[in-house]
Amino acid sequence: MKLREVQLGEGIHIKHGFAFKGEFFSDAGQYIVLTPGNFNEQGGFRIRPGKDRAYLGDTPDEFILSENDLIVAMTEQGPGLLGSSALVPESNRFLHNQRLGLVEQIDNTLFDKLFLYYLFNTHNVRGQISGSASGTKVRHTSPERIYRVRVKTPDVPTQRKIGSVLKAYDDLIENNRRRIQLLEQSARLLYKEWFIRLRFPGHEHVKIKDGVPEGWKKEKLSDLANITMGQSPASTFYNQNGIGLPFHQGVTNFGDRFPENQTYCSKEFRIAEPGDILFSVRAPVGRINVTLNRIVIGRGLAAIHSKRKHQSFLFYQLKNHFFKEDMIGGGAIFAAITKKDLHGVELFMPPDTLIGFFENQACPIDSQIESLHKGIILLTKARDLLLPRLMNGEIAV
Repeated sequence: MKLREVQLGEGIHIKHGFAFKGEFFSDAGQYIVLTPGNFNEQGGFRIRPGKDRAYLGDTPDEFILSENDLIVAMTEQGPGLLGSSALVPESNRFLHNQRLGLVEQIDNTLFDKLFLYYLFNTHNVRGQISGSASGTKVRHTSPERIYRVRVKTPDVPTQRKIGSVLKAYDDLIENNRRRIQLLEQSARLLYKEWFIRLRFPGHEHVKIKDGVPEGWKKEKLSDLANITMGQSPASTFYNQNGIGLPFHQGVTNFGDRFPENQTYCSKEFRIAEPGDILFSVRAPVGRINVTLNRIVIGRGLAAIHSKRKHQSFLFYQLKNHFFKEDMIGGGAIFAAITKKDLHGVELFMPPDTLIGFFENQACPIDSQIESLHKGIILLTKARDLLLPRLMNGEIAV
């Protein structure tokens, strides 16, 4: 495959976003203001329920994004996000703010848009963007710096083929994600139907007093579960080479249901076992997910495991109880809770028989979710292995 070397600026223009005024931000509304937080580190778009901010002020039409618009993170809001690209999933929903660049005026004799999306997410391009960035605490790039990035590309028909191969993997990944969302929604709706609306099996024959069914009782979390508080090891034990156990601090890379570990620890400290519930004890307090593998947990986390083998029930119970972040905890600078706070959390517990009925429904759902998530991991690794080899012509299409 013949490659030609060009600068990105020869075939694209990058438009700055609009400075939306904070006074018009809202928790709900027609338009969502995008930030670098809406990018995955490896590239790709993500919605953040409960975190994305709507905008209620006047919105210039030219900053309302359309489906398949190609955008680039111009500010490193989180580690590794600088230069990450994403394709907008729908029209008339998302707003182009000043920390993002919109890739437009693409010369179709030099670049295919889908190919460009994957090209931005290669180590070569991201490395050049990072290397020319400015700023100390928060790093920034600019259209002019991105224009100077040098790339080697095949002809446009070959670019289209490469894009279609990589998109096939992304489509499978997205299909798994949607199935996970539907499965999780079904389990959470079942929990709410039985334990919030109190329409559980046999509810017609159970007396309700002060809003609580007969036989239910309030118990402390420390009586229901074994709780391991995290403790961060010395930084000398950290690595990103896969040596030792995955390390998870709790503040970043929390994932939707499972943690996304990128750091490892060469010495075992506080351990969370597979299936343990992870609970963030530092801001944002109350974020919850589940371990896939044995991991070392830092001081931002606690690992929770049911003493009564009701792990699925406890997961959905805590998810429902902490329906938003930072519901508990104090702190002058950021929210945090102590071991005593967490141990003292009180939950209403139904009879074990009813919990068992719920587990019979929820456990198979949780198993499917875990299987689909592992499929995402394998597909992502396969795509990421293919990406550089397709780009440099090592694998022909």
